[in-house]
Amino acid sequence: MDARDFIKRLWVLMLTVFVDMIGFLIVLPLLPFYAERLGAEPIDVGALVSIFAAAQLASAPLWGRLSDRYGRRPMILGGLMISAVSYLLFESASTVWLLYLSRFVQGMGAGTVGVVQAYLSDSVPPADRAKALGWLTAATSAGVMIGPAIGSLAAAYGLIGPGYLAAILCVLNLLFAWKWLPESSSGEPGKRQQAPKGATRRTMIEFLRHPKGRVGALVWIYALGMMAFMAMNGVLALFLERRFGVNEKTIGWFFVYVGGISLVMRSVVLGPMVRRFGEVWVMRAGALAMALSLATIPLSRNFFELAFAVLLMPVGTALLFPTTTSQVSRRAPVNQTGLILGVQQAFGGVARMLGPLWAGAAFQQVGIRSPFWIAAGVMMFVRVFAGSVRDEKEPPAEAVEVEPTQPPETS
Repeated sequence: MDARDFIKRLWVLMLTVFVDMIGFLIVLPLLPFYAERLGAEPIDVGALVSIFAAAQLASAPLWGRLSDRYGRRPMILGGLMISAVSYLLFESASTVWLLYLSRFVQGMGAGTVGVVQAYLSDSVPPADRAKALGWLTAATSAGVMIGPAIGSLAAAYGLIGPGYLAAILCVLNLLFAWKWLPESSSGEPGKRQQAPKGATRRTMIEFLRHPKGRVGALVWIYALGMMAFMAMNGVLALFLERRFGVNEKTIGWFFVYVGGISLVMRSVVLGPMVRRFGEVWVMRAGALAMALSLATIPLSRNFFELAFAVLLMPVGTALLFPTTTSQVSRRAPVNQTGLILGVQQAFGGVARMLGPLWAGAAFQQVGIRSPFWIAAGVMMFVRVFAGSVRDEKEPPAEAVEVEPTQPPETS
């Protein structure tokens, strides 16, 4: 595959995730307000965020393994179809339990995140993966910037239900991807050696037993960083409502601000920083920026102070998550990229599930500032732990692969 083909596939994939993220963010910022309207409490709002992560946790390794066997493209299309169904459920929900169901279905569709990353790994040379992941996440950031504004406008003027609008966009995106998104060369059935039977379970156990391993450390950094980030997301809308009077008609503009910063970071800043300082250094800087943001958000007394504190969050996530995923894909065995990235998303799924749960409980029982400070402590630990990760250019202390120590089973 030549460079022009790489670029073409990257742009098609970017447009696919861009439209998908618009649909996702049309409904997500409205979720706390819809839930409270149906009688939910803060701990329920956290649980609604968590159930999405639980479904993602259950489905991500399966999506990854299926993509290794049957190809990336069918799994990406399947995820889009499931997402469209979830948005219809969201719009028709008349009870909190139906909101739970819509979030669970949506999480099942979102379990293909690891497949998208594996598609990118198939199509981009290792040296360019961090930059390509930065562009891909820049596309999602553009969706983060546009989707909430559309959702708030839909909530304000009521011309069409936000859930119906998200479902329509998802169906159009599905048709576009079916027409223009080809299968990745390494992801085509028969071209990729299959991971041994039981590899998902054994790889998870390996990362649990050896959290400081060459790949395991990166997976844990990703998971803990995601837990802190999702803890903030689980209660942020409620915090803004109580401290600054934000509601479903105005919450979207907050996300526009965050998405715009993230877009600039991922599309303009990330690539040069990686070239100048290396992925590991950039990853450590991202963890520190997130810790500072989480510590200062609850101290904000007005919108100007809040804007400065929040500024550090998209900076941190843009530096931390793409570089971590790039390092994982670089160090994974060549025939298990989809599997390893799926396992990474599974660990991230646990983090996404736990973070909003304890954040919602702390918000309700301890105080509205407590979730942010707890999450800041987690990110400081992540920063210290990231200091033990060696740069890929340096020889590893131990030549340990992520494959399990037990003999592989035959399929």
